[in-house]
Amino acid sequence: MSLSVGQVSGLAGITVRTLHHYDEIGLLIPGERTGAGYRRYTDGDLIRLQQILLYRELGFPLDEIAVILDDPHVDELTQLRRQHELLTRKSERLREVIAAVERAMQARSLGIALTPQERLELFGDFRPEDHEAEVERRWGGTEAYTQSRRRVASYTKADWAELTAEAAALTEALVAALKGGLPPDGAEAMDLAERHRLHISRWFYTCDHEHHRCLGELYVSDPRFTATHDAHAPGLARYVRSAIVANGFRGGR
Repeated sequence: MSLSVGQVSGLAGITVRTLHHYDEIGLLIPGERTGAGYRRYTDGDLIRLQQILLYRELGFPLDEIAVILDDPHVDELTQLRRQHELLTRKSERLREVIAAVERAMQARSLGIALTPQERLELFGDFRPEDHEAEVERRWGGTEAYTQSRRRVASYTKADWAELTAEAAALTEALVAALKGGLPPDGAEAMDLAERHRLHISRWFYTCDHEHHRCLGELYVSDPRFTATHDAHAPGLARYVRSAIVANGFRGGR
């Protein structure tokens, strides 16, 4: 049993012209011809075509594919193993590319329009867009979420530099208060908690004391937030939460 050039074209998803070209250059010569000279492709031809298309998918030029397939010392199973290895490598690379594109899409949705170099300078290995899904799940649709996205969308590199510098200074002051043994419900720690609340209000959304308290609870209930804080100093997450709660009571009076 053999197939016509049109049938093979439909099965393989390539044009008749491509099959003619493969025949002309000796890459895929049909195993049979009709009495009128029409091409007919055998099962062996289809196997070779499959190998050709796999190598083409991997980016090999036609002349190199011919050399590979016509090597008398390489059997079909060896060819398949080689193709499997090459395709696996390509799939891993494609997964990396897809992940990079998805991160770029998330960054655009956040409105972070910085160059890769600028983002590295400002954030290091921290990527705000990595938290976008979690943020949207928790607060998507709220006024705070809408307000934050609107503000962030307009920030320049200079704005991000000022924001991150302000946040770093605040974290440094909180670490110093913790290490200095200042009580979280003391005036100095509560003042720092208030600075933290105003920092959020200035850069992201209007953060009242109730919103601030919810953030404080998140710092100790979510291991990721706890780890981020405690990386600066063990126990910092709980210290900040306690200072936020104390400052909330003070602000409510």
